[in-house]
Amino acid sequence: MCNLPTIIKQLPMTETTSETIKLAQQIIQIDSVTPDDKGCQKIISDYLDSSGFTAEKMNFEDTQNLWLRRGTQSPFLVFAGHTDVVPTGDVANWTHPPFEAKIVDGMMYGRGTADMKGSIACFMVASKRFVKNYPNHKGSIGYLITSDEEGPAINGTVKVIETLEKRNEKIDWCLVGEPSSEKKLGDTIKNGRRGSLSANFSIIGKQGHVAYPHLAENPLFSFAPALEELKNTIWDQGNDFFPATTFQISNINAGTGANNVIPGELKIMSNFRFSTELTPDAVKEKFTTILDKHNLKYTIDWNLSGMPFVTEPGELVSGVVDAIKTVTGIDTKLSTSGGTSDGRFIAPTGSQVLENGPLNKTIHQVDECVGVDDLNQLTEIYYETLVNLLGQ
Repeated sequence: MCNLPTIIKQLPMTETTSETIKLAQQIIQIDSVTPDDKGCQKIISDYLDSSGFTAEKMNFEDTQNLWLRRGTQSPFLVFAGHTDVVPTGDVANWTHPPFEAKIVDGMMYGRGTADMKGSIACFMVASKRFVKNYPNHKGSIGYLITSDEEGPAINGTVKVIETLEKRNEKIDWCLVGEPSSEKKLGDTIKNGRRGSLSANFSIIGKQGHVAYPHLAENPLFSFAPALEELKNTIWDQGNDFFPATTFQISNINAGTGANNVIPGELKIMSNFRFSTELTPDAVKEKFTTILDKHNLKYTIDWNLSGMPFVTEPGELVSGVVDAIKTVTGIDTKLSTSGGTSDGRFIAPTGSQVLENGPLNKTIHQVDECVGVDDLNQLTEIYYETLVNLLGQ
């Protein structure tokens, strides 16, 4: 069962906040497992159509992407998110059906409640109310919604951004609705992410009989000293925004399955989460230098899935921090911890990017859930953010 802490301030239920819950349930009840959208984006575009948002479909291969915009001027604030969710696993393990969006004791259960359909519903209600109250607001409001964030992420946000860049359509501020809060709604927002560089590599030995080790070369034994050095290597010291770079092994495999055969190859999957103190090339050079130092024979397949980025204090940070303070009374903290998000594709364009969403405690888990009051308050936070950035 989900047992999350309550928020500091509970807003009274109003037409606006109850509308958030209704919309959240509507899209959570759609089993849009990545990369399928299954109609979620149509609900979004239909809802915002009467508020003057122009919808554009940007579909690439198996991925549906929705680009919405209201206005043509800068500054341009974009809400970014995804309608796809991770698989549920065995539904028998769920206390409540994962696509029912059932509310029990103030918690809404379901796949995507926290990651991140709940945030999208909050985006929608906050935007509609803001446009109603500030019909002549400054700048523009946009939405970048994809169905390919939880999967390979090759035909989603990255392709939309490429399209926008080609036509010189620039995003000034981007607010990603990923679940960023840790213990209380609004206690943490992400103003950056570490880079992610994977190394799938093989250590080459020589297969042989275990009774004749002098005629073989065991790659596990050969690699062991290098592994110890990799484990203890200090890659950098981090900086004011990022912790030090880390190296982790996620999978290791060798052998034929027989207990009398020395393996001829050791296959390893590993990953670096690196700060802005390092470049991918610097990581690669230091890594291979260690392997070479131990006279290893190896092959490496590198995969860079995201560069580190950081949004320093400025208009967007202030707008969001002040909104959280107004609604919850919390002094939020900035963080770059966690995995990657689609913000990594948006930040390189020069956009200020922040992630601000509900609690991340149950994301990707059985019985994923979010507090109903949290969604109502998150709607208010997004609304106040719009007021702070575009309403004055």
